Amino acid sequence: MTRLLQVSALTRRFGGLTAVQDLTFDVGEREILGIIGPNGAGKTTAINLVSGVIQPSGGKVVFGGQTITGLPAYRLARKGLVRTFQSTTVYGERSVRENALRGAYLSLYPGFFNTVFNSAKARKMRARTEDIVDELLAWLSLTSVAHAAAGSLPYGYQKTLGLAITLASRPRLVMLDEPVAGLSAEEADHIRDTILKIRSRGITVIVVDHNMRFIKGLCDRVLVMNQGHELAMGSPAEVLANPKVIEAYLGRGHAAAHTN
Repeated sequence: MTRLLQVSALTRRFGGLTAVQDLTFDVGEREILGIIGPNGAGKTTAINLVSGVIQPSGGKVVFGGQTITGLPAYRLARKGLVRTFQSTTVYGERSVRENALRGAYLSLYPGFFNTVFNSAKARKMRARTEDIVDELLAWLSLTSVAHAAAGSLPYGYQKTLGLAITLASRPRLVMLDEPVAGLSAEEADHIRDTILKIRSRGITVIVVDHNMRFIKGLCDRVLVMNQGHELAMGSPAEVLANPKVIEAYLGRGHAAAHTN
C-alpha cells in the first residue's frame, strides 16, 4: 500500500504539559484509520497538529511525498488535506447548496480580481464549481434539501452536509473529529456508510471517535492513544482485545480479568 501520510515523532508541548509526545504513524492511500483513546489522550491535538490548526513543538509530517510540517491549515487544505470539527460548521441561514459551494471555492477560487470583475475565467470556474456541487449533493442524497436552510435540517443531515462541504474541496485525505457524536445508532450507520462511499472515490480517511461500534465497523486499522503516546496499533479486533487498551479504558482489574 502506498503511504499518503507519514507522521514521525510528532510532539506538542503547552508550557509544562506535553499533550502529544513522539507520535509516529502512517496512513496508506484509500485507508481508513481510526484514532481512539480515553478522554485527554491527545487525539484531537494530534489531528490538529497534522492538519495545521496548531503548530508542533517537534517532529515531522509528510503528505504526498512533501514535508508539510508547520504549514497553516488553509495551505494544507489547498494541497488536499482537510480537517473537520466535532461541531457542525454550517451556516444555518444559508441553503445546503450555498454551504457546499463555499467548500468548493477552497480549491476552485479564481482569484480576487477575476471575481471582482467577473472575468470569463471566473464565470467558467463558477459554472464548473456549481456542476461539481450539484453532482456531490446528488451522490450524498441531499438534492431534495439543496435549497433548504441548513439550520432547519435534522442534526444527522447537518453532519452529512459537513461531509459534503469537505468533499467539495476535492481532498485527498479527510480528518474527521467525532463525526457521529450526538447521533442515533441509525444516523451513525448512515455516516459510516457515507464514509465508506468516500473511500470508494479514492479518498483517504482518518477518523477520531469514541463510538466503538462505529469504529469497529468502519476502520481498516486503529491507533490507540493514551497520555499523548501510541498505546497500540492494529486491526479493530486486535486493539479492542489488547489488555493495555482495556486497562486504559476500564482499569487494571478489567484487563486482568480479560486475560485470565
